[in-house]
Amino acid sequence: MTRLFATDALLPGGWARDVLLQWDDTGRLTAVQVGMVRPGDVDATAGPVIPGTPNLHSHAFQRGMAGLTEYRGAAQDSFWSWRTLMYRFAGRLDPALLEAIAFGLYVEMLEAGYTSVCEFHYVHHDRGGAPYADDAELALALLRAAQRAGIGLTLLPVLYQTSGFGGKPPGEGQRRFIRSTDNMLRLLERLHPLCAAQGARLGLAPHSLRAVPPDALREAVAGLHALGATAPVHIHIAEQTQEVDDCIAWSGQRPVAWLLDHAPVDARWCLVHATHMDADEYRRAAASGAVAGLCPSTEANLGDGLFDWPAWQAAGGAWGVGSDSHACVNAAEELMLLEYGQRLATRRRNVMATPAQPQVATAMTLAAVAGGAQAAGRPVAGLAVGQQADFVTLDAQHPALAGLPAAEMLSAHVFASHRTSAVSAVHVAGQARVRAARHAAHQDATRGLVAARTQLLKDSP
Repeated sequence: MTRLFATDALLPGGWARDVLLQWDDTGRLTAVQVGMVRPGDVDATAGPVIPGTPNLHSHAFQRGMAGLTEYRGAAQDSFWSWRTLMYRFAGRLDPALLEAIAFGLYVEMLEAGYTSVCEFHYVHHDRGGAPYADDAELALALLRAAQRAGIGLTLLPVLYQTSGFGGKPPGEGQRRFIRSTDNMLRLLERLHPLCAAQGARLGLAPHSLRAVPPDALREAVAGLHALGATAPVHIHIAEQTQEVDDCIAWSGQRPVAWLLDHAPVDARWCLVHATHMDADEYRRAAASGAVAGLCPSTEANLGDGLFDWPAWQAAGGAWGVGSDSHACVNAAEELMLLEYGQRLATRRRNVMATPAQPQVATAMTLAAVAGGAQAAGRPVAGLAVGQQADFVTLDAQHPALAGLPAAEMLSAHVFASHRTSAVSAVHVAGQARVRAARHAAHQDATRGLVAARTQLLKDSP
């Protein structure tokens, strides 16, 4: 058993004082005791402890292109013009480059307060679109990167078959993504024991309704749940208004309404973005138990629009945050952007506070951890017995935090500390992955990411 004492810790029910944490050699919390006197042989944290945030939506390779699309390449740039540039970048990846970028990214995530990641993995084949000799080659690169970094992983191989609603054939830029349903199920069977051996979780990501026809969606989800009944399912949905319009033209229904009527959506599902829903979709999607996967920095970067959080909250919906395209890699900043977007939409302040948690940073952190854990399908739902010992220690001496009470330290961490990080230490499954704000592999990870990006830019036509 390992023990650690925190003067202040954010537990699922709120802030607590004088907390003694204890975990076993598997990294599971076996005791969380409040109001304790620090034992003489137990180390104390250097600041308040908060649960680690699960990052529920990641396309790791896109970290290598962050900042490279911020120019106007068309008369009116949009998500769709950005996607064309992204396809070109994805077309130049190889396994070594993907692993280097993912390793660098996962180290960044840990240093920024994320302790686990849901990897929405859709680049499957070689540059010509043919399977590698080992069909799992690129998925294995991601597993290695996560293991090297020490971040928890939910691996979500992406099923991608068509370029638009109604079975439109895939385009040239999508050739590396395409798998048949049977081929995907064989991949899942191959990856299942490998993920289990690493402590990772395996799920499935039907890319979107425009990329997966109805029969394939039904068969793939059924095949996944025959392999693991509680395995998570993530899907991009209603991110863009054009997607909504195209879905209505195809089916007569909006995307979320169609999905709820034709798929077994429940608490195993994560509806990524779900930005453009009507009132009935908000109500029904929340009632299904699915998690809304919100990615504020990417949604802002791509001009997606704003999620109607008050409608989701009124319906009792669960939510979490992801860094998606990784224009921003900072758990606290995603929460800040989410709240600020709601302030701009509603012209009110502290929108995402709750009656139980009037401190908006506290309310958001607890909700993002609970929803992120549900989406990840892993026991990472906070500082409670039976959950994994994933937690972040804030730097009590950081200029933005020093001298404040613990709850206000978290507020300053989310809203006032982004010039320099207020993350001091990070534990994953009880293992210290970040000390003094730096991962042990920080330099190697950064060098590898930079070298991979340089090579990809060199290969650019």
